[in-house]
Amino acid sequence: MIRPNRGVVAVLAAILLAAPAAANDSVASMGAGGLVLQRTDGIEMRSEDLYVSAAEIRVRYRFYNRTERDIATIVAFPMPDLQGGIESDVAIEDPLRMPFTTTVNGRRVATNVEQKAVFNGVDHSDMMRGLGLPLSPRGEATMQALASLPRPQVEMLIEMGLVEDRSWMDRGVRVLELAPLWTLKTTHYWTQVFPTGRELDVRHQYTPAIGGSAGSNFGYPATQGADQAGEDAARYCADGAFQAGARRMRSRGLYLSETWVDYILTTGANWAEPIGDFRLVVDKGSSRNLVSFCGEGVRKISSTRFEIRRRNYTPTRDLSVLILTGTRIDD
Repeated sequence: MIRPNRGVVAVLAAILLAAPAAANDSVASMGAGGLVLQRTDGIEMRSEDLYVSAAEIRVRYRFYNRTERDIATIVAFPMPDLQGGIESDVAIEDPLRMPFTTTVNGRRVATNVEQKAVFNGVDHSDMMRGLGLPLSPRGEATMQALASLPRPQVEMLIEMGLVEDRSWMDRGVRVLELAPLWTLKTTHYWTQVFPTGRELDVRHQYTPAIGGSAGSNFGYPATQGADQAGEDAARYCADGAFQAGARRMRSRGLYLSETWVDYILTTGANWAEPIGDFRLVVDKGSSRNLVSFCGEGVRKISSTRFEIRRRNYTPTRDLSVLILTGTRIDD
């Protein structure tokens, strides 16, 4: 599951849900270690209009420079983390393979990209490159590169906790299986001038790196008290009505699978004021699907879409969306 250094240049950063996710714009600095989110007192986020689905994420911001001078910053949009060590959660190997577009006042903007291989808060990117390893913890290229390393280097990675040895025996023959445990962090960024006393319209659109599972524990009364079920219920605010809906789907003979989409909202608290006008639309894709996510004042606006509107909003938690799909399996 996709559970989205110091320097002298001010940075404006936005983070995506995938999820599997995305994120909100905020201020940072660029240094030897990359982008660092910071708070700005000069720029207001007057509005954020966010659309989240498993197929597409769209977000539109209106920023206002309330100072008496132009502000030139690095605007950054961190993508959702791509984690290693979790089974069957994300289908992609690298977020850069997913379409991503940015426009400012209607004009397309080319972005630069920063990627890091991180484990327990430590950036191991330089070491990975020195060993000839891709920074992504997923994909055939990474598996082949790990398998080609000399054993002492593999043992070093295992000792550092970056790799887990899952090798197994098959009729007396050892089958090598190495599982990367690090996380790939990807950030799009560009330099932007915010003119004094004017609004700026910034938009991002991309296909999220969704997570998911081939099965689900929702709708099984025997599993409702399990630790994982409790964690999932808390993460997605899956209440009794959602559980009852999952049971009804099972009663109709449907096989349930999950899709997860995450979006980092909390960087929206890095602006001069709370978000003036916040709107979130979550689209579950099909009227036959179930959806659950945390939020106050949720209202249904179509057969597949749910809306939250807030004024003077300061996000205190990130968004995690669970979409439950039922499929009929013929005997």
